[in-house]
Amino acid sequence: MKRVIYIFQNGTLRRKDNTILLENESRKRSIPVKAVSDIHIFGEVNINSKLLVFLSQNHIALHFYNYYGYYSGSYYPREYYNSGLITLLQAEHYLHHERRIALAKSFVMGGVLNMAKNLRRYHLKDMAEHFNESLGDLNKIDSIPELMAYEGGLREKYYAEWNNIIKNEDFIFDRRTRRPPHNPINALISFGNSLLYVTVLSEIYRTHLDPRIGYLHETNRRSFTLNLDIAEVFKPIIVDRVIFRLINRQQITEKHFDREANMSYLTPQGRKIFVKEYEKKLAETIKYPNIGKVSYRRLIRIECYKLYKHFLGEKPYSPYVIKD
Repeated sequence: MKRVIYIFQNGTLRRKDNTILLENESRKRSIPVKAVSDIHIFGEVNINSKLLVFLSQNHIALHFYNYYGYYSGSYYPREYYNSGLITLLQAEHYLHHERRIALAKSFVMGGVLNMAKNLRRYHLKDMAEHFNESLGDLNKIDSIPELMAYEGGLREKYYAEWNNIIKNEDFIFDRRTRRPPHNPINALISFGNSLLYVTVLSEIYRTHLDPRIGYLHETNRRSFTLNLDIAEVFKPIIVDRVIFRLINRQQITEKHFDREANMSYLTPQGRKIFVKEYEKKLAETIKYPNIGKVSYRRLIRIECYKLYKHFLGEKPYSPYVIKD
């Protein structure tokens, strides 16, 4: 089974025969190319065109993160599942207002229902019920800005409940800040969301979908937007649950953060701990109707296939909602 490789150290990444070689002053690490699906680079790593051609031939994407550990871009090999028909159908759904708003609402609905599941999981039943009841307001919304405002308002209420979920006084959640994240809890959310965006992008790459055409998130100068849409469904049940686990089990503490002025970010050691738990979460399995046991990573791919069928007119898209 192919796996995702995370590179935290500095060095040089190059091709050696049919393997990928990472080397620096202290060590050499050989990675069989057939065992790799994606490579995430957090360190300062030198690469050359020979390696990029080799990675393209093997359909391996490179994802780059900046000094603070946040996603900055990808080397995305030519889409080998590319479908002109699906791209046209995606564009048609984007340009048709009713079709676009329906899809955008579905992504928001999936996120809201999964946030409600988290609230109920942590015995916040009244707020969970409020989230479920709020879905009736979706019928009144007829524009993307209104929808984004609706989702943002509910997410603020959701984050306000985190102090009842997180049992650690070092991680008090006052408000959500993004660019930059002002405190450790915001740093964890930004880092986790960044990882999820890239995970979804990688799964889209392995389908016929075009990641450049999104519906909730504006298709504009951004390179990719569909991954942001799909990620809305999975943030609560993947990223948020990883954060709750790491903090409540004290695997992540204040020592795993650095601060600069109004910015907080994970240390290299903190990133390694988070990534390990994140990959563990993606490998967890659940029972899926008519399929059986699937991992969370596979679940994201299934979500992509559901969209594929939606665009072809075979079955309307319905977002994944976790049972518990």
